[in-house]
Amino acid sequence: MTQTSSSRPVRPRRSVLYLPATNARALDKLPGLGCDSVIFDLEDSVAPGNKEEARESLRGFFKDGRAKALPAGMETIVRINTLSSPWGGEDLLAARGCKPDAILIPKVETPEDIVAVEDALAQTDAPATLRLWAMIETPRGVMNAGQIARTARTDGARLDCFITGTNDLIKETGVAPLPGRPWLSPWLMQIVLAARAYGIDVLDGVFNDFRNQESLAQECRDGQAMGFDGKTLIHPSQIAPANAAFGIASEQLAEAKAIAAAFALPENQARGVISLDGRMVERLHLDIAERVIEKAALIAAREQGA
Repeated sequence: MTQTSSSRPVRPRRSVLYLPATNARALDKLPGLGCDSVIFDLEDSVAPGNKEEARESLRGFFKDGRAKALPAGMETIVRINTLSSPWGGEDLLAARGCKPDAILIPKVETPEDIVAVEDALAQTDAPATLRLWAMIETPRGVMNAGQIARTARTDGARLDCFITGTNDLIKETGVAPLPGRPWLSPWLMQIVLAARAYGIDVLDGVFNDFRNQESLAQECRDGQAMGFDGKTLIHPSQIAPANAAFGIASEQLAEAKAIAAAFALPENQARGVISLDGRMVERLHLDIAERVIEKAALIAAREQGA
């Protein structure tokens, strides 16, 4: 059966923090942080000579009880090296054994990059709940974003989220990293469009100057306006601005509740279109409203430590 966006669980992904799997101090501090998701990194932040150490550190974190001490609802993701690299196969086995919520595949350029990991997971009898995230961070990946996202609609698909690798895109294309990202934004919007077309989440890339809170907050607001679900982060100080920008505003929640209440009226339950406060509202808006309400509840529970 083909999956639809409405069938996917709602998950707040306002703030998604990268942590090198070798950084023991950062791992110990993780339970006290307010990020929605954490990416344990085995790839870019780990030097080639430290890959095995990173895998052992990751295994230890999930085995010794520290992972169970994470706040309820904090999503866990492991970024592996590409399967074509010398470390990818061992990374995938280590990640599979740790039982995170998702595995993040770097440098995804074609649908086959997703299928290869899905096939490898199938050989290990990985549970269907183990999701895949994909980094779109090369020119070829951007050009093929729609085809890649389409794999989320196949039977038994695991693909759940895109992450834009803005640093790599800048490096590979040579565009100037100017404030407001004028040259990068068209490609980012292409990635957002592909994700939305096939019902998966999409996260903005990192902001490198973690001491510049004002510019970070502006880029978070810009990312939210562009349609991103959240932002990937490199430092705990970036969590609060991201949560603020990508949260559910009180006016947005009030509107969602009004739409849900209007369609719940007996005279409207069978209608596809209704009038609400002088404007036309379709049943597709009800689907969106219900997801907003659910996400707001999950965020509230997360922030209350439930």
